[in-house]
Amino acid sequence: MKKTSTRLADGRELVYYDLRDDTVRDAVDRRPLERTVTTSEVRRDPLLGDSVAIASHRQGRTYHPPADQCPLCPSDGERLSEIPDLSYDVVVFENRFPSLAGDSGRCEVVCFTSDHDASFADLSEEQARLVLDAWTDRTSELSHLPSVEQVFCFENRGAEIGVTLGHPHGQIYAYPFTTPRTALMLRSLAAHKDATGGENLFDAVLDEELAGERVVLESEEWVAFVPYAAHWPYEVHLYPKRRVPDLLGLDEAARTEFPKVYLELLRRFDRIFGETEPPTPYIAAWHQAPFGQLEEFEGVQRDDFALHLELFTIRRTSGKLKFLAGSESGMNVFINDVPPERAAERLREVASS
Repeated sequence: MKKTSTRLADGRELVYYDLRDDTVRDAVDRRPLERTVTTSEVRRDPLLGDSVAIASHRQGRTYHPPADQCPLCPSDGERLSEIPDLSYDVVVFENRFPSLAGDSGRCEVVCFTSDHDASFADLSEEQARLVLDAWTDRTSELSHLPSVEQVFCFENRGAEIGVTLGHPHGQIYAYPFTTPRTALMLRSLAAHKDATGGENLFDAVLDEELAGERVVLESEEWVAFVPYAAHWPYEVHLYPKRRVPDLLGLDEAARTEFPKVYLELLRRFDRIFGETEPPTPYIAAWHQAPFGQLEEFEGVQRDDFALHLELFTIRRTSGKLKFLAGSESGMNVFINDVPPERAAERLREVASS
């Protein structure tokens, strides 16, 4: 992997990740952009104890542009985009309309390929490995920023999810706090460790799932399963078999095997509802240990956390979506219409031949 860092016309950082070591990236952003001004602010809810990012400048972000005006495609002649070069393998840049900025963190866009009509599932194993290496490198770089406590790499796919740009891409949020979801995991981890005399909760969950009926696919280094209490109709958790706290902890064996396992998982998601259905909308979310202090989670060390990816779709059956209505949105109590055991069975049925 070759990494080349440059700056866009308004001062934002852009990083090329290339498969070839001899690739030269010297294209200049020719757009007449003024320096980006953001209004991002993090406010803490005194009743719930969580945080909300207030970012009014995002109202003006690019919204469903036609394909020939996509800002994530390479620049071509007088058609100028966020990527100055004529082509790229993987590219990461600071979001022009960030939810978090400055002392409130940082937001980046990750473009998986220059092919506008592709998806992550269309990538080769070599390309998918390059994305993994880019996620890992950005996690490392962002973790050293003084305002950052947790790094979150994710992909939103499909208009049903709320995606406003059709080009295959994901995002990275670098939060100035430990997110509520992660804090819940850490509290459960601490309570289980205390109640069992030191047993790791992630290890216990993984052992139970490996011995059960909800495993979707398994390899030497990875296992994917539908969790016992899945929130979403089709939800799969992907774990490395050797517990590590973040992407930086993956060894070469796990990195080498990841593309094959993950691409197969994504392709199965596209086959769940049949070949005639539109591509399955999904969210793919990496859960990594915070880089900040964990004193409030008594007895928990950073290495106790287990890196994992959660992949889920809001489609519950052909032509029908799962909406977060009263119980889910009002009380955060999910109601799942698809038994996890049946979801796992279905995902095994659609394996590649």
